[in-house]
Amino acid sequence: MTDVRLAWIDYVLMAIYFAFVIGIGVALKRFMRSSTDYFLSGRAIPAWVAGLAFISANLGAQEVIGMGASGAKYGIATSHFYWIGAIPAMVFVGVFMMPFYYGSRARSVPEYLKLRFDEKTRALNAISFAVMTVFSSGVSLYAMGKLFRLLLGWDEDASMLVAAGIVLAYIFLGGLTSAIYNEVLQFFLIVFGFLPLVLLGLKDVGGWEGLQARLMTHSVTQGYAPTAYTQSWAFMGDATRNPVGVEWFGLAMGLGFVLSFGYWCTDFLVVQRAMAADSMTAARRTPLIAAIPKMLFPFLVILPGMIALTVEPRREATPAAAVARVGIIPAKTTDAGEVLRDTNARPVIDYDLATPAMLAHYLPAGLLGLGLTALLASFMSGMAGNVTAFNTVWTYDIYQSYFKRDASDAHYLWMGRAATVGGIALSVATAYVAAAFNNIMDVLQLVFAFVNAPLFATFLLGMFWKRATGHGAFWGLVAGTLAAAFHHGISLPEGATVGVKGGFFGVLLSPYRSELAQTFWTAIIAWTVCFIVTIAVSLATKPRPDEELTGLVYALTPKPTEEASFWQRPGTLAVVVLSGTLLLNLIFF
Repeated sequence: MTDVRLAWIDYVLMAIYFAFVIGIGVALKRFMRSSTDYFLSGRAIPAWVAGLAFISANLGAQEVIGMGASGAKYGIATSHFYWIGAIPAMVFVGVFMMPFYYGSRARSVPEYLKLRFDEKTRALNAISFAVMTVFSSGVSLYAMGKLFRLLLGWDEDASMLVAAGIVLAYIFLGGLTSAIYNEVLQFFLIVFGFLPLVLLGLKDVGGWEGLQARLMTHSVTQGYAPTAYTQSWAFMGDATRNPVGVEWFGLAMGLGFVLSFGYWCTDFLVVQRAMAADSMTAARRTPLIAAIPKMLFPFLVILPGMIALTVEPRREATPAAAVARVGIIPAKTTDAGEVLRDTNARPVIDYDLATPAMLAHYLPAGLLGLGLTALLASFMSGMAGNVTAFNTVWTYDIYQSYFKRDASDAHYLWMGRAATVGGIALSVATAYVAAAFNNIMDVLQLVFAFVNAPLFATFLLGMFWKRATGHGAFWGLVAGTLAAAFHHGISLPEGATVGVKGGFFGVLLSPYRSELAQTFWTAIIAWTVCFIVTIAVSLATKPRPDEELTGLVYALTPKPTEEASFWQRPGTLAVVVLSGTLLLNLIFF
């Protein structure tokens, strides 16, 4: 794929973008007078800005490239990551959970855990979250470095270092506020950068009907029913009949409940944007505003991957790719140019290249620069979101709590900037781990199964059951994480080798049809074990008095008053969003 050549206009567009994002950081540096300004934007961000930042922080390269990869690998069923795997959870966090987060005045999710439970629960979550954010940021770096190498022939290591340096510059200077306003810019760049790609691709294949017809051939070739790649629910009754390789219960419980609620309701990466809003009502509206464009993003990021399966390439980069490619998506190759194969001797298709291949195939000079800038924007927003969450948790929940408790606010501001540098450096170090997977969304979902799945069980009990205790929460989290590791260690997806993809304790279960199926069940087991252990230990330990839990448990929290007009109220927005999502599910059933 290194035959792509950029015109001068493409380089100009990317240079303008780099200058603009750094300029935002420089302009905002003078407003970073306190640690609250740096880590929480002084809690002064309007709801619509926080809402776009809420979705853009999640719209990193791992989503833009990863969802395109999943679209190619699993078809329209990838929309489940949005219509049951995101929207209901975003509604839940806005309507029910933001009153706890914002009302408690906690500066982070781990700090809320300390207020609700105890210090050891906060410490466990802070450490696991810090590791997860660094790893996720490393995945973004890996995706960008790989993109530049394969699409443009640029040096992968140099590309990662330059991109990491730019993110470091504007976060170091302007903190969370810089990240949020850059994320708003990046949201619009992603929309306008990928919309031409989708429109050109659909026009080329004959619209949605033409794409359906072309995918029928691919579906039959893969051993599925003709419409398995273009219907989202029809084949979920049997794991062997759909490309995702999971039945409806594993999908609904593993993705629709455990993973989605675990991510959107407890991950400080996105919750931080809502916590920066300028009022309680704005904080509750933030995820609901974000849910409106989120409903439509499958058409922007999934369709390019599906189209890539059906398009014939103009020319091949290597003879090996010509033999093993699917559509314009090549197989992974060794340094010697040989095609990598799994244990079933099937070529390992590099699905992460689906969207980059579409950019190279369809976009002319100027539009190609815009598309590449959109990819850069997605990388920047995803990595910046992880780094701003990391520096906050490190400074408040680890450094202040265990290393220097009574330092000045200026000292914590300095530490936040130092943590930004450290987080970027660790992200670079972890970028190479992601290379073991042929779909970066798969590895991210696995990480969420270990960290977020048990955490959601803890939050659910903590917020809605006042009898839950700190001991129960801590040991529930430990047990849930260990259960996830055990299940992953005794299971393996079809065609995978023992290692990071599982089986390191011995393959005791029948192979899962896909990596996602394995991850969904890992999440279900982690959540269930944490839920049961938390209840059991809580019943055996002494609960806290009700007066200490006021504002932290649903039954002991005053109902928030609505100050907005009817169409701005969280309840109204929630009904609109859920109705739209239900309609989309029915259309693509």
